[in-house]
This record gives sequence, C-alpha cells and structure tokens, in this order.
Amino acid sequence: MITATPRPAPPLSHALPAATPSLRPARREDATALAALSRPFVHSGALRERPLSLYTAHAADFLVVEAPDGTLEGCVGLRVHLADPEHDQGPAGVLYNFCVARHRQGCGAGARLLHAVLARARAQSLGALFTATTGGGGLFLRHGFAPASARLAPTAWVKSLDPRRNARILARVMCPPVPGVREGSR
Repeated sequence: MITATPRPAPPLSHALPAATPSLRPARREDATALAALSRPFVHSGALRERPLSLYTAHAADFLVVEAPDGTLEGCVGLRVHLADPEHDQGPAGVLYNFCVARHRQGCGAGARLLHAVLARARAQSLGALFTATTGGGGLFLRHGFAPASARLAPTAWVKSLDPRRNARILARVMCPPVPGVREGSR
C-alpha cells in the first residue's frame, strides 16, 4: 500500500478568487455614501455639487458599483425627460453624477456602469442619452457618444447647466437591441 503525505491547504487568500464588486440600483439609504463618493470630484470641479436631499430623493436614478465590504466605488444617475412634442423630440435620458473612486479607475468599473445604464435606457425606450462633461469624455466617446448641440437635448436640463463650467454636451442615439448582438460589438 502506498500512502501520500497530505499537503497543507493553500492559504485562503490564494484559494479563493478576489470578490468582484457588484453592480446594483441605489437605495435611499445610499444617499450619504453617494454624496461622499462624489465629494472629491466636486472639489476637483469635475462634478457639480448636489445636496444630500437630491441623492435621497432621486436614489432610484442611480446605479452603483459596490465593493464586497459595502463601500460604494462608482455611480451614475439616469434622469428621464419626457417627450417634447414642441421640439419634435421623443423621451430622452440624461446621465449625471457619473464618478468612479480613484482606486477603481482603470479597472472597468466605469465601463460596467455605462453598459448597465445603456441597458436601462434601452429598457425604457429612450431615443437618446445626453451628458455634460468638463473632462475629455473618453469613456463616453468610446461607447458611441459624440459632441452634440444643446438644442437637441432636453430643454429643462440644458437650462440647468452652469455656463461657467464650460461643459461639453455629448449625446448617443439609442437603437433597439438586436437579438443575439452584445452591446459594443455592433
């Protein structure tokens, strides 16, 4: 009879893959964490300051990336604007307060959020998505957004923009999903 000497089990940190942050809709109780996540971007001038009451009242607008420990690592809001027959525009969405914690940037968290919010916009049959950025907008441009005129965007949103921020408006026309074709592969 041959017997083998048992090997010690590898340490748990090597045995299990690192937990992946989850993506989920925000809840009202996330308002304080949303404000805290956004604060460094407000201080840098990348985001407009928003009151805690906005995060509380509009939590349903947001998708978040949540770390395994419950920390929010990214968020994006999607505000729906109803059709504007005066300007011959259908319902449109506005992406706002899009930010990813510095330590998660470059890891795909922003792309995951953007893919999820695009799916949400399609599910709501929005004809177009708009956003305003003071940065380069590279992530948006890589995902089908392009510079757009303010007159194409929802009027109420355009009026809410602060002209001193000199933000560029980007837009993406939404198409219905093609069965069997993944987003970004068209």
